[in-house]
Amino acid sequence: QVQLVESGGGLVQAGGSLRLSCARSGRTFSSGYMGWFRQAPGKEREFVAAINWSGITHHADSVKGRFTISRDVAKKTVYLQMNSLKPEDTAVYYCAAGVFLTSPFVELQDKYDYWGQGTQVTVSS
Repeated sequence: QVQLVESGGGLVQAGGSLRLSCARSGRTFSSGYMGWFRQAPGKEREFVAAINWSGITHHADSVKGRFTISRDVAKKTVYLQMNSLKPEDTAVYYCAAGVFLTSPFVELQDKYDYWGQGTQVTVSS
């Protein structure tokens, strides 16, 4: 089993920044991807970004140039640095782990095996 715990959410004004963290514990693996998804009220959960343990990253078009995913392998933690936040970024952000996930499928949430509980990000205008 893998446990994922997100932190770092909160309330921020438009144009501000936040950094989310996702700490992983439990089963150790060095393959696959870690990803961030988000779900706004009344909307489907959507892909935000993903990274594998080699450091290869993918970002959704809606966040490219503003959000950056990174990881600290030693700390077993993945980060999502969010800059130039907009009110439409308001959502619950979820961390996910896909143990055997490969790059063509990183945007597909049903390919991820483990999920965190989510952290709320609210961007005020």
